Amino acid sequence: MPFVELDTNLPAARVPAGLEKRLCAATAAILGKPEDRVSVTVRPGLAMAVGGLADPCAQLTVSSIGVVGTAEQNRDHSARFFEFLTKELQLGQDRILIRFFPLEPWQIGKKGTVMTFL
Repeated sequence: MPFVELDTNLPAARVPAGLEKRLCAATAAILGKPEDRVSVTVRPGLAMAVGGLADPCAQLTVSSIGVVGTAEQNRDHSARFFEFLTKELQLGQDRILIRFFPLEPWQIGKKGTVMTFL
C-alpha cells in the first residue's frame, strides 16, 4: 500500500499532464507492488526552497509497507525514482529530494479496518 506525494514549486502548467498516472505506474514497478494499491498525490505551485534556493525543485515522499525499510532498498528505489523524476520534471538531481518512510500494516486504514486484517 504505497503512498507517494510529490511536492514541487513548478507551476501546474509546467507539470506534465497525466504525471500522477505515470508516477503511480512507476511506483508500482519500482517498489514491486500492485498498481491498484498505489496512492499518488501531486501538489504543484508550492512555496519551496532546496539548499536555500527557490529555483525549480521537487520533493518526493514515499511511504510503504515492507519495501522501504533499509538503506540498500532505498538506494535502489532512489536511483529509479530520480531517473523518472528528472525526465518528467526536467530538473537536475540536485533539485530533487526523496524521503522514505516505512509503514506497518496497522498504520493504514482501508475498508473499515486496517491492512493487518485484510
